[in-house]
Amino acid sequence: MQALFLSCSHQPPLPPLSILRIPLLLSGSLFQMSSSSIVLPSLSLQRLSSNAAAPDSLKILNPSRFPISRHGSRTSLRRNLQKSRVFMSVSVGSAAAAAAVEDSLFGDYKPTSAFLFPGQGAQSVGMGKDAQNVQAAADLFEKAYKVLGFDLLDVCLNGPKEKLNSTVISQPAIYVTSLAAVEVLRARDGGQQIIDSVDVTCGLSLGEYTALTFAGAFSFEDGLKLVKLRGEAMQEAADAASSAMVSIIGLDSEKVQLLCDAANEEVDEKNKVQIANFLCPGNYAVSGGLKGVEAVEAKAKSFKARMAVRLAVAGAFHTSFMEPAVSRLEAALTATEIRTPRIPVISNVDAQPHANPEEIKKILARQVTSPVQWETTVKTLLTKGLQKSYELGPGKVIAGIVKRMDKSAEIENIGA
Repeated sequence: MQALFLSCSHQPPLPPLSILRIPLLLSGSLFQMSSSSIVLPSLSLQRLSSNAAAPDSLKILNPSRFPISRHGSRTSLRRNLQKSRVFMSVSVGSAAAAAAVEDSLFGDYKPTSAFLFPGQGAQSVGMGKDAQNVQAAADLFEKAYKVLGFDLLDVCLNGPKEKLNSTVISQPAIYVTSLAAVEVLRARDGGQQIIDSVDVTCGLSLGEYTALTFAGAFSFEDGLKLVKLRGEAMQEAADAASSAMVSIIGLDSEKVQLLCDAANEEVDEKNKVQIANFLCPGNYAVSGGLKGVEAVEAKAKSFKARMAVRLAVAGAFHTSFMEPAVSRLEAALTATEIRTPRIPVISNVDAQPHANPEEIKKILARQVTSPVQWETTVKTLLTKGLQKSYELGPGKVIAGIVKRMDKSAEIENIGA
């Protein structure tokens, strides 16, 4: 094992406070090369002794720990370094390097190819079948069995539907199946080249965890443990109060907000509602107390909504009703090793990419009580020049949303 410390500059240089100190520890078989074999314009590499320490939070994962390609790594590293408008330097053994990671590292990202991962609601009995034809994909379900302690694949393939739809099952099921879809893609002709070309990723609610795993922020196993706990914590929070979600179709966000305001005038504080998912123009999910949701459904037609569809979820996700889940998530995230993602991962909370591991932990804890900014996320990707995207996992919800926002957008579904 050897530590390679990177020092590169971009003109014009940023002020001293913008200096970023990042030691990258290249371990395992992911980087089997000498420093002289790496070709990086305006980049110098200094080889340090094997006992030079680098903070664990910045280690690049061994590829055996999560489903990310061993191929094209030099290309990916070169591309991401070139795109970063930062001045990078390190001092040997700098213990403070992890804390110095600027959260705005990916602030000027220029997307060309994106992986988009689905959230809860995309599940269906039979998913995971195609994954069994690809060994690397099938292996993920074997790993899931060891982490979860039950046969997730059996539930995915055979149901029953009611069990698969439960929050505690559907979230791990979608997470594993979505990452299995990455391996299905990798196994097909040209699949590895597609994976190597991806320079931004994001996921809808639960899918943000899948995206972070793909981007190397945490291992497959650690991500699955977090998703399992997240589903359990959200289910417990939902069981503690009478709440629901409803999808409002055919109104813009301003009119949906007016609809919520009208419903809130008729219910007490514990039944109030709010927009929880900003999905795309004409499709917004409202969450809140059961009586508030019923008031929204009753008033939807008078506000000219095309329809109001009650969602088959446990409760009022992405609202303060999920507050009881936050403390459990915070504790689990604190105990989990999270690294700076290798590519930008767009947050559901603020539609921005985050690089600092501690900030990512805070964002993930806030996510369950914050509205999902998916509309802004997709709009920003398209505005910034996204050329092609892939929806990986069960269902085609995300593809429908992207097409609704831009009929000319190119998006491909990769199932498992």
